Amino acid sequence: MARDFYDLLGISRNADQDEIKRAYRRLARKYHPDVNKDPGAEDAFKEINRAYEALSEPEARARYDRFGEAGLGAGAGGYQDFGDAGGFADIFESFFSGFSGGAGQGTRRRGPTRGDDLRLDLRLDFKEAVFGGEKEIKISHLETCGTCTGSGAKVGTRPTTCGTCGGTGQVRRATRTPFGSFTQVSACPTCSGTGEVIEDRCEVCGGSGQTQETKKLKITVPAGVDNGTRLRVSSEGDAGLRGGPAGDLYVYLFVAEDAAFKRDGINILSDLKISYLQAILGCKLPIDTVDGPEELDVPAGTQPGTVLTLDSRGVPKLGNPVSRGDHLITVQVDIPTRMKPEERELVEKLAEIRGEKVNRGGIEGFLGGLFRG
Repeated sequence: MARDFYDLLGISRNADQDEIKRAYRRLARKYHPDVNKDPGAEDAFKEINRAYEALSEPEARARYDRFGEAGLGAGAGGYQDFGDAGGFADIFESFFSGFSGGAGQGTRRRGPTRGDDLRLDLRLDFKEAVFGGEKEIKISHLETCGTCTGSGAKVGTRPTTCGTCGGTGQVRRATRTPFGSFTQVSACPTCSGTGEVIEDRCEVCGGSGQTQETKKLKITVPAGVDNGTRLRVSSEGDAGLRGGPAGDLYVYLFVAEDAAFKRDGINILSDLKISYLQAILGCKLPIDTVDGPEELDVPAGTQPGTVLTLDSRGVPKLGNPVSRGDHLITVQVDIPTRMKPEERELVEKLAEIRGEKVNRGGIEGFLGGLFRG
């Protein structure tokens, strides 16, 4: 029993045209005979083509939804030759323009095509994300074969016109059904829709016209990037076919956590622990910032949880590094649970002066009163 076209493409029956096209391109790249040499890949590629040809054309899709595959030979207006109408030509042009040069008419089919885009995930330290800088990365991508200059043919030879399709890249097959006859147009199985065959393949690239190469690049990370920021590096993706432009490289950034600092937008957060005496009397303390050590003024009477601000010591605004956020320091007051006898005596005397009721030998009530007062 023939497989359902929607199942073949892995889409729902209410999928729109963009979903159908994306599913087709993904599967066609996977099973194309030039890429996949596994047994059965070519048959799968043909089935995928047949499914896309039907579902990408609204009238054909409507007939398929109603009558199944047999209904593709008849429509409301009678017999229709999709090849003559340009329907299937557009299908092949759409696919091969993103993969192997297109299967349209004449020179359009064999023209240059853009290479695929690539993705690279890059991990940054916290301060690297704050201030940016230059990073060296290594990527593996397709480059035009330097031996055959992308033709795929052995040096001294060149591709020849396919004898099966006469260079069109398409073959037609007439089929009779209970609903009438129809002509099905599909990619030529001999040349896989390119219109050309390579009798003597390049020994370096095996006839693909491309080689897999590893390359080092230096990229500039702008100040202020964050998790998920995407950088585009033009023309560093896979090389195009037949002299077409290369795709782009997209670098996705992931920022490591820092032991001392956290980030809230363009502000930097950190904690500062001080003693209860420093909180009562105030002090000046050195603290760490992303710019290095700085002195922080802690006012007298600072309460636990107070947030002190260092202006313009945060993260530079992405795209405008002159503008920076703030560094926000949350003060935590350390109240001791044990004291030396002479310290306890002094604190108890201070409690008497303030008229605080405390437990002799304990300071919790006194200190609580200090911070409440």
